[in-house]
Formats: sequence, structure tokens, C-alpha cells
Amino acid sequence: MKAAALLLLCLLSTAVLALEPGERLAPWTLLDQHDAPYTLNDETRILLVARDMDGAKLVNAALEGKPKGYLDERHAVFLADISRMPSVIATLFALPKMRDYNYRILLDHDARIAPRYPAGEGEVLWLQLEDGRLVEQKVFKEAVALEQALAAEQP
Repeated sequence: MKAAALLLLCLLSTAVLALEPGERLAPWTLLDQHDAPYTLNDETRILLVARDMDGAKLVNAALEGKPKGYLDERHAVFLADISRMPSVIATLFALPKMRDYNYRILLDHDARIAPRYPAGEGEVLWLQLEDGRLVEQKVFKEAVALEQALAAEQP
């Protein structure tokens, strides 16, 4: 019973840690699908976060047909929480497929980083940043809307 109460307290405390405009995002480093490190920095203007496979599929659909470097031109990065994916599935199927994508996917294998950002199931969280500080948050549940928002960003 004590363990359940502690777990509930932990879950509630993460909800209280919602991001506020003007708040500086703590820097972090993750590897992408090619095992190349990326560190969140003040140059990043857009952080896209998907906490599940459906959210990641939205990003993939929005970027389908876009040239290599499309996200980089917009100073945007995509963070995918793959912690719930069985490691065998990730290693044998998901990662090889991700390596074929022409955009970087920062992979959170252990749910160290993605839980900081309140993305819901089947959606993509868009964090608009300026000099490492949160300016605005948006949520996308449709690939077309995400694609349009990315197209509106000036490279």
C-alpha cells in the first residue's frame, strides 16, 4: 500500500512540473537512430516530442517526402520516447527502419528525457523555443496540421 501511495505521489509531482512560458529547458544529450549524439542547446527553435508510436507516426507522415535536412533548416529536432518498446523489437525492426528516414530521431530508450514534456497518447507536442526558453506549446493530433505548421516556419 505504501508503494502505491509513493507511486501516486510521484505521478502527481510530475504533473505539477508542467512547463511554463519563459522557463529554460534543461539541456540533455541523447543518441539518434544512427548513434550520433545530440545535445539540446540554445540554437534549437522547435522540439517535437512523441511519447508513443502513434505520435511518432504523425511526425513521420508530416515529414514524408520532405528533403533531407528539412528539420535541421528549421532548427527543429524530434524526440521519440521508445522506452515502452521491447528491446528485441527496437533492435530487430524499429531501429533499422528508422535509419532509412531522412531526418534525425532522438531516441529516449530509458524514459529519462521525454517524461519532462507533457505529450499525450497519439499526439505530438511542439515546444517553440527561443534561446533555450519555452515560448509556446502546441499539440498536434493530425499529420496535416503538423506538416502545415512546419512549412510555416522560416528556414
